[in-house]
Amino acid sequence: MMNKVVRATLLAGSILASMSASNAWADAPAADTAADAAADSGLGDIVVTATKRETNLQETPISINVVNQAALKDRHVQSLYDLADGAVPSLRIATFEARQSALTIGIRGIVPLDANQPAREQGVGIYVDGVYMGRQHGLNAALFDVERVEVLKGPQGTLFGRNTEGGALSIVSKAPTGEFGGRIEGGLGNYGSYNSAIHVDLPKFAGFSVKLDGVLQHQDPTTKNPLEGQAGFNQYHRKGGRVAVRWQPTSTITNDFSYDVARDENTPFYSQLLNYNPNGCVAGTQAANAACKLPGTDYTTITGTVKPLMPGVVVNGDTRMKTADIGVPQQVSVDKTHGFTNTLKWEASPEIEIRSITAWRGVDATQWDNSGGAHRPPLVSLTSACTQTAPCAFSRYSLADLRQRQFSQELQAVGTFGKIDYVAGLFYFNEHVSDDAATPNSNGVYLNAAGQPVYTILNSCTGSGGFGSDVGCRSIDRASEVWSKSYAAYGQLTYNATDKLHVTVGGRYTHDEKKGVLHFSRNVNYDTNPPAASVGYKPLDATWNRFNPMATVAYDVTDDMHVYAKYATGYRAGGASSRTSNYQSFNPEDVKSYEVGLKSDFWDHRARFNLAGYIMDRKNSQVDISSIQFVGSSSFNNLVTINAPGITKIRGIEADLTLEPIDGLTLNASYAYTYTKIPPVLITAADTAGRSTSVYQQFYIVFTPRNAASGSIDYVLPIGAQDTKIKFHIDGNYSQATQAFDQFATKNDASLIFNGRISLADIGVGDHKLTLGVWGRNLFNEQYVFRRDPSNSLPGAPTTNVTVGSISNVLGDYGNFNAPRTFGIDASVAF
Repeated sequence: MMNKVVRATLLAGSILASMSASNAWADAPAADTAADAAADSGLGDIVVTATKRETNLQETPISINVVNQAALKDRHVQSLYDLADGAVPSLRIATFEARQSALTIGIRGIVPLDANQPAREQGVGIYVDGVYMGRQHGLNAALFDVERVEVLKGPQGTLFGRNTEGGALSIVSKAPTGEFGGRIEGGLGNYGSYNSAIHVDLPKFAGFSVKLDGVLQHQDPTTKNPLEGQAGFNQYHRKGGRVAVRWQPTSTITNDFSYDVARDENTPFYSQLLNYNPNGCVAGTQAANAACKLPGTDYTTITGTVKPLMPGVVVNGDTRMKTADIGVPQQVSVDKTHGFTNTLKWEASPEIEIRSITAWRGVDATQWDNSGGAHRPPLVSLTSACTQTAPCAFSRYSLADLRQRQFSQELQAVGTFGKIDYVAGLFYFNEHVSDDAATPNSNGVYLNAAGQPVYTILNSCTGSGGFGSDVGCRSIDRASEVWSKSYAAYGQLTYNATDKLHVTVGGRYTHDEKKGVLHFSRNVNYDTNPPAASVGYKPLDATWNRFNPMATVAYDVTDDMHVYAKYATGYRAGGASSRTSNYQSFNPEDVKSYEVGLKSDFWDHRARFNLAGYIMDRKNSQVDISSIQFVGSSSFNNLVTINAPGITKIRGIEADLTLEPIDGLTLNASYAYTYTKIPPVLITAADTAGRSTSVYQQFYIVFTPRNAASGSIDYVLPIGAQDTKIKFHIDGNYSQATQAFDQFATKNDASLIFNGRISLADIGVGDHKLTLGVWGRNLFNEQYVFRRDPSNSLPGAPTTNVTVGSISNVLGDYGNFNAPRTFGIDASVAF
C-alpha cells in the first residue's frame, strides 16, 4: 500500500512540476493538416492505429507522437536515422558504430547498447504496416511513401507483444487509391548528394488498385579517406522499390499485398582520436592512478606503458575531421532487405472485422568497418622491431556478415458489441539468423634504414586460413546461428460505461522458444573442435512464458479534455552473447509501468496540450560489460550481457503543445524528462591462482538524455488566386549529454540542432502541381560527439591476475561526431 502511495505522490509531483514549466519546448512531429490549409482555422484531427483500430489521437489513452508526411518533408527525413536529431524527444536513435544501416532505437530509457547479434533482442518494437521487424539491421534503408510514423510510448506488451518494453515505432505506408495520380520528386545537395523518387497510383481495374514506389538517395563522404581508391566515411547510396496491390472483390473484403526490396551501401562515421591519455595513466599502484580506474575491478597494481602517438596521428576532440589522418582500406557495407506482406480484412458483420496479417521478410548484411584507423586497438609502439618484412600491424578492419529470415502470422478480431470495443488476436513468429565476424589488421608500419616511419597496406589474403580481409583468408572471431519461435494470444476490451467513462483491460500470453549455437569463437571451430569443459560453452536452448496485463481508466472531462490512468507491462526475451567464448546466456527482463495523462484542445481548437507522467520499474535489466581481448596480433571485442539484480527505476514527464494563433501559423513544442537508475551490481572476478575480487559497479542506460526538447515553427502564406503558397519551416532540437556505454560514466556531448525548409508549393502547371524547395539540416553546423568510447583510455580487463591491470593498450578516448551541415534544393510534381 505504501509503495502505491509513493508512486501516486511521485506522479502527481511530476505532473505539477511539468505544468509549471510553461516555457518547455515541444514536439515538431505534432504538426498536422492545419499547416497545409491556411484557409481552415483550428487544428485538425490526427488519426492513429495504436489500438488496432483507427482512433482520434486526442481520444486515445496512450502517449503518442505522430510524424506525418508533411513533417517528414519539412525535416528532409529520408531514413529513420534522420530522426536521430531529437524530433520526438522521448525517441532516441543512434547508428551502430560499425555502420549506419543498423540502428539502435530507444523510447523512455529502454534502449540496448548492443543488439547487433542474433540472440539479442531490441527493447522497442519496430513495425511496418503492422509487421514486426525482428532485427535492427537494415532499418536505415530509404523510406518509401510514408503516410505517418507513430511513436507509441511506454510498454505495449498487450497489443504489440514481446520486446516492446519502451514502446513501439509504427510506420504506416500510403495505400493505393485506385485513382490515377502520383508525384515525381528530385533534388540536389552538398557533399555530392542527390535524391529522386516516383510514386504512381494506377486506376482501379476489376477490383484491383496498384501503387508503385521507387526511391534513390546518394551522399558522398563527409570525411575523406586519404588512401586512393577507397571509400570515405559517412557516405551512402540507397535505392529501393515497392509495389502495393489492393483487391476489393466486395464491399466487405479488402486484401492488401505488398512487396518491397531495398539496397543500402554505406560507410560508418569516422572514429576520431579525441584526446591522449586523458586519465594520466602511469605504471605504479592503483592508488596513485585514481582517474585511471577500470570499473568493476579492484586492481592494486598498474603495469605497462601508455602507447606513444604514431607519426601522423591527429588528436582532435573539438571539431569534425574533414580528412582522416591515415588512409585505410575501406569498402562500403551492403544491406539488402526484402519483404512480402498480405493483409486481409473482412467485415463479417457490423460487430466484427476479421484480419489476417501474413509476412515474410529477410535481411542480408555485409559489414566493412575500418573507421578507427590507428585510434582503436591493437595499438602500436613504433620501434626497430617493426621492419619492412615484418611491419607492426594496426587498423582493426571489422568485417561481419548477417543473414536473417522471418515469417509471421497474426489473426485479429476487431469490433464493437454494444458498449464494448474489443480486440482479440493470435500471433506466431519464426526467425532464423546466422552471423560471423572477423577483425584482421589492414595496415602496417615500420622504420626504414634512415629510421623514418613508413606506412604500408598489409596483404589482404596471406594464405588459406590466415589473417586478411578476403573471404577464405579470415580468422573468424565469432560465428553463431539462432532459431527463435514466438507464440502469443491476446485480448483487450474497452467498456464505455458512460459517454465519458471508459475502462480498458487486456492481457497477452507469450511463449518463446530460442535455440542457438556458436560455430566459431576466436578462430576455433566449435563444430569440429568442441571447446574444453573449462571454457564453459553451452548451446542456448531456452523457453520463456509471460502474461502481460494492462488496465486503463479514461475519462472525458469535456469534449475537448481527456484524462487517463494506465497500468501496463512488457517483457524483453532473453538470449546469449555470441561475443563470449562460452556463449554466455542471460534471462529476460520485465517492466511495470504506471502512467497518468492529460489530452486537451482549447482556444476554439487553436491550441492542443498533452501531458504524461510515468513511473517504470524494470526487473533483471540486461546490461553489457565490454572489453577488448587480444589474440595474437589481433583483438577481440568481448561483450558479456548480465541481468542486473534489483529494480531499475525509470521516471519521466512528457509534454506536447501545439498552437495556431492565426490561420497558417503553427507552433509546436515538446519536452521530455527521463530519470534512470540501475542499482549497483556486485562484480566478482577470480584467477587460476585463487585470487578474487568483488566490486560494486554502477551501470547506466545509454543514449537517454535527462532533458530533451524540440520546437518548430510552420507558416503557410497563400499567394495568387490559385492554391499556390509559400511555406516556411524551422525546427530546433536539444538533447542533454547522454551515457555512451552501460559500464562507463563517460558521457557523449549535449546537442542543439536546427533544421529548416522554405518552399513554393502547389504552383499550377497545367493540370499538375509543382513544388520547389530549399532545405537545410544542422543549419548552424553544430559539432558534437554522439558516441564516445573510453575503453582505449583505461586499463585493460584482467587476464592472469585479477589484481593487476595493464595500460599497454592505453591511448585515448575515440568517438564519432554527428553529421555536418547539409543543404540542397528539391522539386516535386504532383499529377
